Amino acid sequence: MSQVFEGYERQYCELSANLARKCTSAGLLDGEQKKQKISELKVGLDDAEALIRKMDLEARSLQPSVKAMLLAKLREYKSDLNNLKSEVKRITSPNANQAARDQLLESGMADTQMVSSNQRERLLMSTDRLNQSSDRIKESRKTMLETEELGVSILEDLHQQRQSLLNANNTLHGVDENIGKSRKILTAMSRRMSRNKWIIGCIIVVLLIAIALVLYFKLK
Repeated sequence: MSQVFEGYERQYCELSANLARKCTSAGLLDGEQKKQKISELKVGLDDAEALIRKMDLEARSLQPSVKAMLLAKLREYKSDLNNLKSEVKRITSPNANQAARDQLLESGMADTQMVSSNQRERLLMSTDRLNQSSDRIKESRKTMLETEELGVSILEDLHQQRQSLLNANNTLHGVDENIGKSRKILTAMSRRMSRNKWIIGCIIVVLLIAIALVLYFKLK
């Protein structure tokens, strides 16, 4: 998961909890104190909206698998923000009076707090599940990178073996050329030896004839 998104997420969760507490206290105030608290709530809502926009931009800039999970989480945060806006709108309503506040304190506030608490618990559970999914994706990505590195190593080994085979093939070609040259040399030497044998044979025959003629004329 993006560390930038996680930073925005932490800020939003802290701001949301703070706004929820301020909404509860603002419902019990009157006059200038209430106006000041409402002003603080409006500033906090603007900050929360800014964080939502930043998380949305960051989520959409990530890979599809991670983006889908973060956008699902972001929908929960938008729903939470809308609830806070509704609560602030109710508090700032001109029709709000002491009786309404008393009734809210007696019945409605407890239900609102319970709903808000349950929703935040669901948000935390969803966050935990998404974090677990993110961890699994990280593990899968790590395994994929290790597999890719192994594949690259195998390809490098195969390339080295191919180079070795090509070098061996070139060496064999060189040996074949040397054998061909040696064969030509041996053939030429064999022909010379045969020619020399004929020459020597002819010389011997001539010498025998000459000896025979010399003996013939001496004995005659």
